[in-house]
Amino acid sequence: MKDERIYLRHILECIEAVQDYNAQGRDAFLTDRKTCKATLRELQELAESTQRLSDALRERYPEIPWPAIAGFRNVLVHDYLGLSLNRIWEIIERDLPNLRSAVAAMLNELERDNLA
Repeated sequence: MKDERIYLRHILECIEAVQDYNAQGRDAFLTDRKTCKATLRELQELAESTQRLSDALRERYPEIPWPAIAGFRNVLVHDYLGLSLNRIWEIIERDLPNLRSAVAAMLNELERDNLA
């Protein structure tokens, strides 16, 4: 298994990219195809990286909705024509900041453990 910190860093990079791409706000996300497509790709990669984390690590953080993230990834990959961009925007605004905080805490914990 790869060092899980790699996946956690990648998740944080994806969240940062999504936030950067969407700094112009909801209207830009909804009307600019490149912004929308880039955002969806980052969210797909983010969700894929969460699936690469060990069960043991995910079990230590039950407050994160791991099954919902996995399901979201499947929708992004397989039901892309049925996506609700308004729902995606809600996820960006409501869920990503919390996920970012939780993943940063996970990464900090793993890095502390690695130094011990």
